[in-house]
Amino acid sequence: MPYLSLDGCDLYYETHGSGPALVFAHGAGGNHLSWWQQVPHFRDRYTCVTFAQRGFGLSREAEGGRGPDAFADDLAALIDQLGFADVRLVAQSMGGWACLTYAVRQPDRVKALVMADTSGSLTSPECDRLIREFRAQHPREASFAKGIHPACGERLAREQPALHFLYTQVSDLTTLPADLDLGAKLAALRTTTAEQVARLSLPVLCLAGEEDVVLPPAAVELLASLIPGARYVPVPKAGHSVYWQYPETFNRLVDGLLGDVDRG
Repeated sequence: MPYLSLDGCDLYYETHGSGPALVFAHGAGGNHLSWWQQVPHFRDRYTCVTFAQRGFGLSREAEGGRGPDAFADDLAALIDQLGFADVRLVAQSMGGWACLTYAVRQPDRVKALVMADTSGSLTSPECDRLIREFRAQHPREASFAKGIHPACGERLAREQPALHFLYTQVSDLTTLPADLDLGAKLAALRTTTAEQVARLSLPVLCLAGEEDVVLPPAAVELLASLIPGARYVPVPKAGHSVYWQYPETFNRLVDGLLGDVDRG
C-alpha cells in the first residue's frame, strides 16, 4: 500500500486513472474511502488522488505529532511527491483547511478549487459570527442523540439508511487521539484572511447543502463572495455531505468547473 513518510506520520494515499491531477481532501467524517462515488466518474479523464489525512483511516501518526497543524503541509508534500506541476483541488468540510491554505500559498499551482460545505481556514468577523451563532443553534449532540450522524443529516438517514450506515462505518475508522478536541483545533487554524482569499485569481466553486447542520451555508456563500469570480451553488434538500448524498449533482457541478478550466 502506498504511504508517504512525513514527520511522525505515514500518510496513506491512492492514485487512480490518468490525466491532469485531481486531488480530493476529505472531511472529519471520512478518509480516502469517502470518494468512492467520485473516483469512478473522473478517473477516465483525470489522475484522481485520494488520501487519508493524518489520524484518519489508514494514515497513522506517532504520539505527540503535529496533528491538524500539519494538514496543509501534508497536502503540499503529497503533491510534490507525486510530481504534479499543477493540481485541481476538491475539498469537503475539514479538507477545506488544507486546500484553501495551499491555494493561498501556491496559487500558481492550483488550476481550480472546489470548496464543498466548507469555509476552510477563512477567518473574518462576519464568518466567525456566522459559525458561532449557527453552532449554538445546531449542537451536534442533538443529531447524535437521534442516532443520526450530523454530517449526513436527517433526510439522508431517513431516505437512504444504507448510505447513512456506510458513512458511519467509514467515519469510525478515525484514529485521532481521544483527548484531541478537533473542533477547537480547527477553529484555531482559521488564519486565512479575507484579504488573502481576495487575491486568488483561479476558478473556484463553493457549494453547500441547504439543510446543512454542521456549517452555515451562509459562511460558504461569504467565502465565495470574497474570491473574485467564484461561484456559489446552494444544493436543495442536501445536508453537509452533498458529495455523498447526491453524487450525480456533485459530480456534475465539479465537471462544470473542470470543463471551464481544461477546455481552455
